[in-house]
Amino acid sequence: MGQSEGLYQPDHNKKVGFALGIGLTLVIALLAKFLAGFPFLSIMGQLVIAILIGIIWRATIGVPNSITHGTDFSSKKLLRLGIILLGMRLNLKDIVAAGPRVFLLAVIVIIFAISVVYGLARLFKVDKRLSILTACGTAICGAAAVVAIAPQIKAKDDETAIGAAIVAILGTIFTLLYTFLYPFLGLSDLGYGVFSGATLHEIAHVIAAADAGGNAALDMAVIVKLTRVALLVPVAILIGIWSNREERKVQGGAAKASWKSIPIPWFILGFLVVSGVNSLGIVSASVANGIVTIAYMLIAMAMAGLGLNVDLAAFRRLGMKSFAAGLIGSVMLSLVGFMLVHLLALA
Repeated sequence: MGQSEGLYQPDHNKKVGFALGIGLTLVIALLAKFLAGFPFLSIMGQLVIAILIGIIWRATIGVPNSITHGTDFSSKKLLRLGIILLGMRLNLKDIVAAGPRVFLLAVIVIIFAISVVYGLARLFKVDKRLSILTACGTAICGAAAVVAIAPQIKAKDDETAIGAAIVAILGTIFTLLYTFLYPFLGLSDLGYGVFSGATLHEIAHVIAAADAGGNAALDMAVIVKLTRVALLVPVAILIGIWSNREERKVQGGAAKASWKSIPIPWFILGFLVVSGVNSLGIVSASVANGIVTIAYMLIAMAMAGLGLNVDLAAFRRLGMKSFAAGLIGSVMLSLVGFMLVHLLALA
């Protein structure tokens, strides 16, 4: 009896630690959602606030090793589920209705931003994986893109968390700048919506900035932004193929990579399937909104888990050069986006 109790105790403690880890990320996600309801903090959004709380929690209170299994579960497994469910926010019909010019704008913006930010980061001697994460977060959809691309390049947890934090902070800065500059840009409400949706980082940033232009600007901004989000799927697959090829070169593999060796991001394809379901109108708007709310809560729990893994010393060591690359790239993206709005007659 005593021996069986001894065997049971470690297993029981492990389960308790696992539950506490998940519980902590849930508490942080709920706190982040509450704080995101306040005026200034609403610009940052629930996801950004969750990762920042996680970072602060680790730096001040600390994270016991016994609960890291649970926090890791949130940052990996719950993240994938959250991204799949987030597809309920995307209506593919709206993207088609926006026309080829909006799609072309999104493609150009993504190619430009990834190329420039990645190039700058590598020029600044930033690690290749963190360079890719910062570039994709800037180009596509902020922290959600960072955590979606991370498995494709086998990024470490601290690299993923730092990449997400960098684009979150950059997006918040540019949202404030856009709101201030709106009256001086000389764009129509729709043009400003296109500009915001094409160049800002997170969906939360786009909504916050475009709100200054009214409902027309907001609706257009969300459509343009979601067009960029939809392109996350092919970008993730292409990056997975490229990363796989690079890894094989390092390992000295002479044979060609087979399709089986390519890391297919099934959870991102799940995102696309769910967006297809939403586009067909199978579920009501209220149900879709409820699913999106759950998706954001799961992703916020994942962000909290990532934040709890961030060592501030590591952020200072790894993050500053990447932040500089992201900042310069974001300025250039804003300028290019502004010109494209005029060139494509979307102003």
